Amino acid sequence: MTAENLKQHPEKSGKIEKRPRTGFHVGEPPATKAFVLLPWLKLGADQRRSSRERLDEAVGLAAAIHLDIVISEIVTLDAIRPATLLGSGKVEELGEQIKHQQVELVIIDGQLSPVQQRNLERAWKVKVLDRTGLILEIFGERARTREGRLQVELAHLTYQKSRLVRSWTHLERQRGGVGFLGGPGETQIEADRRALQDKINRLERDIGKVKKTRELHRKTRRAAPYPVIALVGYTNAGKSTLFNRVTKSDVFAQDLLFATLDPTMRAIELPSGRKVILSDTVGFISDLPTHLIASFRATLEEVLEAEIVLHIRDVAHNETEAQKQDVADVLKSLGIDLETRAESKLIEVLNKADLLDEDGREALEESAGRGGNIAVVSALNGEGVEALLEQLDELLTSDTTNLSLAIAPEDSEAIAWLHQHGQVVESVSDDAGVTRVEVNLAGPEVGRFEKRYPRIVEAALAEFANAAE
Repeated sequence: MTAENLKQHPEKSGKIEKRPRTGFHVGEPPATKAFVLLPWLKLGADQRRSSRERLDEAVGLAAAIHLDIVISEIVTLDAIRPATLLGSGKVEELGEQIKHQQVELVIIDGQLSPVQQRNLERAWKVKVLDRTGLILEIFGERARTREGRLQVELAHLTYQKSRLVRSWTHLERQRGGVGFLGGPGETQIEADRRALQDKINRLERDIGKVKKTRELHRKTRRAAPYPVIALVGYTNAGKSTLFNRVTKSDVFAQDLLFATLDPTMRAIELPSGRKVILSDTVGFISDLPTHLIASFRATLEEVLEAEIVLHIRDVAHNETEAQKQDVADVLKSLGIDLETRAESKLIEVLNKADLLDEDGREALEESAGRGGNIAVVSALNGEGVEALLEQLDELLTSDTTNLSLAIAPEDSEAIAWLHQHGQVVESVSDDAGVTRVEVNLAGPEVGRFEKRYPRIVEAALAEFANAAE
């Protein structure tokens, strides 16, 4: 989806122009000047958060697409105005600031109706974007896989369709009918809406095909030689940094909101020698657009297949408890209840402990020592990571892993070993003499089998990796 040029098309609802900050690239134009505005209701505001923290998060979202934030402000409201969200006096006052600072884009950190968005753009004569639109911009820039791009485009078109009322300046134009019987024809907005719906239908068909492919891959992953461990958490909590440290990878990890969109999987070795698959996933955020959650449902459902979920939390953040609840709410909408899962299949990883003062650190470790699956780590310097891996080992030791193995005739003694040390569910040989064995093995036995028959496990892992692509 091509970004719209703000100066040439200020009235359209397409993508905003994303230009790098001054100095990022020699010869490039300066970044788009933006005004981040947080409307804060005196009554009914999110009591879990402070207005200042919410504004800082909105500025961070804007920075994620390299906007130049020249103003950021909190506007306290007694009530929401249906036409413009803000009162007329405040709209006029802010308009003067926008004009004086030569702002090109205003970001409202909240949900705007199409009418409110249209009226504010008319009053301020600049592009206006609400929180949903901004998050869609970030997702559109970061998605790399074909499925990710399809999901973002679907969410963007669904959002755009609801805003056609303000998206065009030619709403009164009509296409004439044929002869005297044709009538005035359909209005331009009806044609535009129909064209968007056709695109949405096409995307839904394409995503449907991708989902079928993913389900086939899931079947193979269920029989993977190693358990799958999924990382979830609020955006910028440090998931990718922890993933890189444990897997010695170089997945994109920066101090940016939504640095990771597309899931990444790597095999790692636990202290016992047992291998597991670690999966990094998209971060969550408060007020994540519902249609965006729906679009990414197929990707996020990978968490359901995980043996263990690591909930990565930024304990140095002032609103870490509110962020924890936001993650739980999004996962619950997908059918994943962290409270139910916490009994045995979830570890709460308290990250960024190195940023706490001595008292805060002692309180954190005391809380972790009271029991439960809690780990205190610093993904940045590696502190506590080895203990986390040992904790994973302990959780998996009592578990049974289901393996699907293809055993060649020359390795037939492995079949006898599996019958002796595990529970063979099925054993079928083909015409070439290759035996497909489905077997349940206890945690320690998986490691022993790998050391004894590495070639068989490597072949199963290769099959798993091909299915994950």
